[in-house]
Amino acid sequence: MTGKVKRAQYTLEFKMEAVRLVKTGQSLAAVSATLGVVQQTLHNWVKADREGKLAGAGAKPVSPEQMELARLRAEVARLKMERDILKKAGSVLCEGVDVKCAFIDRNRHHWPVSVLCEALEISPSGYHQRQQRSGDDKPHRCRISNDALLAHIKAIHVQVKGEYGWPRMWKELVARGVRVGKERVRKLMAQHGIRARHKRKYIATTNSNHNLPVAPNLLERNFTATAPNQVWTSDITYCATAEGWVYLAVIIDLFSRQVVGWSMQPHMKAELVTDALRMAWFRRRPAAGVIIHSDRGSQYCSGLFQDTLKAYGMRSSMSRRGDCWDNAPTESLWGSLKVARLHGRHFATRRAAMDEIVDWLGFYNSRRLHSTLDYVSPMTFEKNWFAAQQGRAA
Repeated sequence: MTGKVKRAQYTLEFKMEAVRLVKTGQSLAAVSATLGVVQQTLHNWVKADREGKLAGAGAKPVSPEQMELARLRAEVARLKMERDILKKAGSVLCEGVDVKCAFIDRNRHHWPVSVLCEALEISPSGYHQRQQRSGDDKPHRCRISNDALLAHIKAIHVQVKGEYGWPRMWKELVARGVRVGKERVRKLMAQHGIRARHKRKYIATTNSNHNLPVAPNLLERNFTATAPNQVWTSDITYCATAEGWVYLAVIIDLFSRQVVGWSMQPHMKAELVTDALRMAWFRRRPAAGVIIHSDRGSQYCSGLFQDTLKAYGMRSSMSRRGDCWDNAPTESLWGSLKVARLHGRHFATRRAAMDEIVDWLGFYNSRRLHSTLDYVSPMTFEKNWFAAQQGRAA
């Protein structure tokens, strides 16, 4: 050990995620502030993506001091956005919630919704609930027919690609304003053969036969967290393609079960899990002290991963040997992913498999109803928590 802190790099996955956000219609300024990336760097990534050269763009190393500078720049950019929003909002500030929500609708592609809500003093969760109810302000009072209900169920079944069983289907129907009993949903799905896809057994990817140092189990199966960025978990899984294996590593925030970082590679080297960790750090920028729980695989015990943890001020925690239940939340994620998108699929290329996985991760974070979170999505759960914290502070 030389005593020097390893210098991190923006991973390819991180750059691709930033470019994807720009492609969805968000402005460079909005994405720059959200991810804490210098706007010119983000512009370079978008340009490189258009030219097919993204893999080599913007991979300049950044030190921990530069990371902190980027965080401060992001905060300054956010404050500037709020100032610009308040200038444009004008008399809207004196109007009611409906007018403010309409202003957010008109400007959501120019500024992030979270910043718009904060500037206009609107709860993000309240805004999204109003948006879901738009066009259907009056709840259905009459009993929906079986034919109409079946049409709703079939539409949702297609949208979630057969992932929901009757409990989640019922919750999804209620969230969409369809007033119906859960027993009726269960019977109708059974009658028409609509069911969730079933799980299969998969081989393990953990290789704990090594002589590397092993961290203690700091969780002891306590998978609860009282706030974001307290405890993260990580694991590796795989997907077969005609070109060979694709390996996926994720970082999950136990508080909201949100996937905050991920990496996909054709190998299971230490870089796979380290890149996932770097993406999570760049996206969340947590304070020091975060616990990272994993299995005892050689990737997590490697010097590269452990040195990166130390550089970020994080603490390592590891499951007992051969005990998958010590990392149950991540194992549950793998089951959901494989049932939803990978079961019975034959991918001609690694790229095709990676696109499918990334699409599901986006769906999982933003829309998939999570039973541990009282059937709301991870992102919604976290937004509701932040809104409640702001309400208590007010």
